[in-house]
Amino acid sequence: MRSGSIRRSLLVAGLSAGITFAGTLPTAVAAPAAPSVPTQAVQTGGLQSYLVLYRAGGSAAGASLQAISLAGGSLVQNYSAIGVAVVSSSVADFAARLHAADPSVDATSATASFGVSIGGGVATADASPDPAPAAPAPGSDSLSGLQWDMVQIHAPEARALNGGSSSVVVGDIDTGLDYTHPDLAPNVDFSRSVSCVGGVPNTSPSAWMDDNGHGTHTAGTIAAAKNGLGIVGVAPNVKIAGIKAGDAAGFFFPEAVVCSFMWAATHGIQVTNNSYFADPWLFNCKNDPEQRAIWEAERRAIRYAQQNGTTVVAAAGNQADDLAHPTMDATSPDNTTPVVRDITNACAVVPAEVPGVVAVSATGNTLLKSFYSSYGVGVVSVAAPGGDSVLGRTAAAPNGRVLSTYPASLMSTCLRKVVDPTGATYCYLQGTSMASPHVAGVAALIASTGANAGQVASRLANTADAIACPTDLSVYSFFPAFDNGAPQVCTGGKGYNSFYGHGQVNALTAVS
Repeated sequence: MRSGSIRRSLLVAGLSAGITFAGTLPTAVAAPAAPSVPTQAVQTGGLQSYLVLYRAGGSAAGASLQAISLAGGSLVQNYSAIGVAVVSSSVADFAARLHAADPSVDATSATASFGVSIGGGVATADASPDPAPAAPAPGSDSLSGLQWDMVQIHAPEARALNGGSSSVVVGDIDTGLDYTHPDLAPNVDFSRSVSCVGGVPNTSPSAWMDDNGHGTHTAGTIAAAKNGLGIVGVAPNVKIAGIKAGDAAGFFFPEAVVCSFMWAATHGIQVTNNSYFADPWLFNCKNDPEQRAIWEAERRAIRYAQQNGTTVVAAAGNQADDLAHPTMDATSPDNTTPVVRDITNACAVVPAEVPGVVAVSATGNTLLKSFYSSYGVGVVSVAAPGGDSVLGRTAAAPNGRVLSTYPASLMSTCLRKVVDPTGATYCYLQGTSMASPHVAGVAALIASTGANAGQVASRLANTADAIACPTDLSVYSFFPAFDNGAPQVCTGGKGYNSFYGHGQVNALTAVS
């Protein structure tokens, strides 16, 4: 599989083939009248994007906007509501020059060094029509018999009562989605879909078309239509918006991620699915000046979305790591040569460890935590089917993986594929990337009952099926933590533990 954060949040081939993989802030603080900026800017020879993080009250406006220009930069996007700006510059020491020019700047990071997207202007929220009632969506489609994952979370019984409301929109922050796929086309919300790659919102459908496959797969799990062909998503009546933050190689850079959450916050999107994390650092360390800028900017954007009614669901990751006790990162930066670095709880995975995010671990068809899934007390909220080609093979799940929609143009990249008699294309994949959209789908069903964001998150946890820690952890001995080789250890009781959080989501109890 191609490089990027998807390598770690998505396991395509299994072990035998190896792992292939915020309230509104006040307005601007004025900069000094005579900034101490060097008289000559040294050009780097290439344009670079930067995230600029302002202290409380700061924004890229007024004197601060002038300081950006004096330092040799150009404003790309300004998020005054959260005190974050995306700036481009070809000046070698732009960050130092900007800090010298504007004391309201808290931190600056060149985003090519990191992989998360957060750009785009803050738009006015769309006027919402009267909510459509949730409608049942009983029955099955041609490939429903292959969806062991849906049976496991009681999705068929749930949608017989509540298949979701067409007034609920799930934003799938991913690599885009194939809006021509016949199992997705009926539910795609073109008015709320966007590409944030590069940090500037682009609503042209060609811009947010999936060129990787990952986004189309996660979208199908959430909201594939009940239309007689292929599969059925957890919430087949809701609308799905493709919010493209990941590029064709699977990298999610900071300016795109921020853009995505700001878009969700301002376009009436009730739920977002996030099956990725920031590249190239698996852990963003808040005690590192540059990485702190990434962490804080994304945290502000996520908080802003949450405060505007968005439930944020995210994959825990595929390192088999105890995120509550991180000690080492040996896989970062993943876009160059990884270096081994010691880490502590000052370092966190984005977005899974951002406060208020519903972090999801993965299970297989045997209900064991998937061998690759990361975990952690205080991190994982719930679990969901993500597939497990080693510990999760059963008669119902002979290859252990999760089937979902996939672009026909990319089927050559799918190792295990299914084609519906109508010609619609589907692929088997595994990873916490596959677990997270199950939870986003259940969240959409709950939102369809009229629940607000806080109630959605609470009901996901309160209605989950509790699972106790495995009595025999030796089954995980072949796959210790990817970075530090530590054994996988489950701690906590049946009601809440490090492997499953509050338990595996149950769509039926969530809506009934």
